[in-house]
Amino acid sequence: MMFKSGLRHLREGFKGTLRNGWMSFAAISAVTITLLLVGVFALVMFNVNEISDNVENDVEIQVFITRTADENSVEKLGQNIEQVPGVSTVTFSSKEDELQKFQTQLGDDAAAYGTVEKDNPLHARYIVKAQDPTELEEVAKSVSSLENVDDVKYGKDYIDKMFAFFNGIRIGGLALIVGLTLMAMFLISNTIKMTIFSRRREIEIMRLVGAKNSFIRWPFFIEGLLLGMLGALVPILVIYFGYDVAYSALQPSLDQLNSDIFKLIDPSTLTVQVSLVLLALGAFIGIWGSTTSLGRFLKI
Repeated sequence: MMFKSGLRHLREGFKGTLRNGWMSFAAISAVTITLLLVGVFALVMFNVNEISDNVENDVEIQVFITRTADENSVEKLGQNIEQVPGVSTVTFSSKEDELQKFQTQLGDDAAAYGTVEKDNPLHARYIVKAQDPTELEEVAKSVSSLENVDDVKYGKDYIDKMFAFFNGIRIGGLALIVGLTLMAMFLISNTIKMTIFSRRREIEIMRLVGAKNSFIRWPFFIEGLLLGMLGALVPILVIYFGYDVAYSALQPSLDQLNSDIFKLIDPSTLTVQVSLVLLALGAFIGIWGSTTSLGRFLKI
């Protein structure tokens, strides 16, 4: 009996979607447009978040060692830095390494500074990364208090502005996606409400002959589910194939920067995840729109 009833609800749900062609098309179009915008902004936000995480994790603390420190003192300082809470990695760079980097940066002009190799004025240093980039200031303060530390630099003003900028992008992007989702829910709710209003006589007749609310509700539940999932179909196809094209066009240019920071998320994982979210979101919006719109007609 339940199986037959379920088949009946499915059949009526499909019939309702087809019978109300233009209204169904309007509902599907509303879902399609808004979910397409949600999907595009989600892709952009995921990649912006990935790049911002890479930038934040690439931030380093430069710990300059006093020139008078002997080899044992330098080694001990490195061990002490590793013990500082919040430190992730510690890398040593000798005075010779620093001079070589400096000469590499100068290029053809490096020969003019050849004499400094005998009396190298540069500091040896430790390059420190924090486990949590937001704790750089605390880590830098702790390291600066250690013995044989001449100076600590990590670009505080720049880092604070950068973190604030990326946090602003994250919050703004999330607010935009939530706003678009709410707009989609509002549009499809109103569209389905008009569809149900046009069928109010049908609902009234079913109630007069003694049909239970659940019996009336299920076909509309399935109809809303179909409208939402069909509305998500075009955005999923655009996201799935469009992002692959965009990735193939943009990533080679970013690779020329020779940096691991500017890496877009691989399409094979991102597009599947976003597509599933859009499908689930479309189904939820459709069900929500149909059930909330139908509620007023089922009140006694």
